[in-house]
Amino acid sequence: MRAVVTRVLNASVEIGGETVGAIDRGFLVLLGVAVGDTEAEAKKLADKVCGLRVFEDENGKMNRNLAAVEGALLVVSQFTLYADCRSRRPGFTGAARPETAIPLYELFLQECRDRGFRVETGRFGADMQVYSQNDGPVTILLDTDAC
Repeated sequence: MRAVVTRVLNASVEIGGETVGAIDRGFLVLLGVAVGDTEAEAKKLADKVCGLRVFEDENGKMNRNLAAVEGALLVVSQFTLYADCRSRRPGFTGAARPETAIPLYELFLQECRDRGFRVETGRFGADMQVYSQNDGPVTILLDTDAC
């Protein structure tokens, strides 16, 4: 699994002009599921995201995690994180099919909720417009193959 985690002051996602998810301070997470990913990867990635210490402490150091700042998560499915760009037209065969990806996406969401976080979402497979006010900017790329 892959996640692009951006520290935000606020973020929202719209579908057809309707806001379906919105947060204030926290993380915008673009989440991709690969062919072969398992529940273990979803749990591992949720643990990593929820524990990231990228919020500033009283000394201006990135030393506080999401819980310390009472942050929330906006998680948006993003199969394009597994784009194969060897040609000019990306291929997406590395991304898991919906029948595999949806349960792992939902497990990731539940793992974050089980850790006590408010989790907002887009809608899996929908055409979405994502808005964010990045803070820092701080953007982290996580991949379970490297975590």
